[in-house]
Amino acid sequence: MPSPRYRVGFVGAGGVATRHAAVLSEFSDVTIAGVVDPNPDSAKALAEQSGATVEETVESLLSLELDAVYVCVPPFAHGPAETAVLAAGVPLFVEKPLGLDTELPAQLAAQIVAADVVTGVGFHWRYSAAVEKARAALAGRPVSLVSGSWLDKVPPVGWWPRRDGSGGQLVEQSVHVVDLARVLVGEVTEVYAAADATPPDVPGADVDGSAAATLRFANGAVGTLSTTCRLGWKHRAALELYADGVAVAISEDGCEVRTADGHEWHPVDPMDAKRAVDRAFLDAVGGDRSGLLVDYPDALVSHQLACALAVSAAERRPVELAAADV
Repeated sequence: MPSPRYRVGFVGAGGVATRHAAVLSEFSDVTIAGVVDPNPDSAKALAEQSGATVEETVESLLSLELDAVYVCVPPFAHGPAETAVLAAGVPLFVEKPLGLDTELPAQLAAQIVAADVVTGVGFHWRYSAAVEKARAALAGRPVSLVSGSWLDKVPPVGWWPRRDGSGGQLVEQSVHVVDLARVLVGEVTEVYAAADATPPDVPGADVDGSAAATLRFANGAVGTLSTTCRLGWKHRAALELYADGVAVAISEDGCEVRTADGHEWHPVDPMDAKRAVDRAFLDAVGGDRSGLLVDYPDALVSHQLACALAVSAAERRPVELAAADV
């Protein structure tokens, strides 16, 4: 029997879409059929790279008899594409974050649950072998302290430094870190964030330049999160976890485990996780959901946590969290 061919469409043709398309091109059972993007040059470039057609609308993209659609759009642009894809009953992969706030993502999650549509979300850190190393090191040792960080530069896209474009660094970038904290420690019940309220020095910026937060977990653990976009390079994006007799640090590059007896460094190739998240989604589209580590309703909970941090920083108050109502 020949291998099945998954016909995939892309809504969005920016940097993240280009990365996903490059990964999918490595899979022999995938064809990228079409691309739609409001920027015709970006759409053309991705289409030429992928051997796809350029489509004018999401509706024309969906007319290509697709098996799945990747929605890789900026935070402010989420909503219309997901709604159209769900209405067509087509499996959906969405890049994080899910939006600027929680209202629309919660509505979409409810539709997804009701229709039982296969979904995946770009929390590729979950698929890293570094996470399994961390699980093994922490086995039988409850985490009591968490320290997350995202210390970076302003990404070179015009929408990112604006609140109405990205939602800010807590929503757009550090959501990766808090998502991983949920996976390894458990749900967060309360956050309290503070920001410097001074934008980074780039044109049109109104997002916070730096922020710090405390987090309380349902199991009693406590944590901190530190973010800044004031640097000229990506300095650190990591999650550190502390339990009795062990310290574990996870980054995209690997996992470090320290005990009184010494330390071990377990390197990983960051691209392995990025391939794995795409492969798991396509396998789920084909009927095998066993490798799918995060779907849209689960990702919504991490998104709600990131948005709670942003609200806390903006309103200067603690924010309590509840489970996603889907």
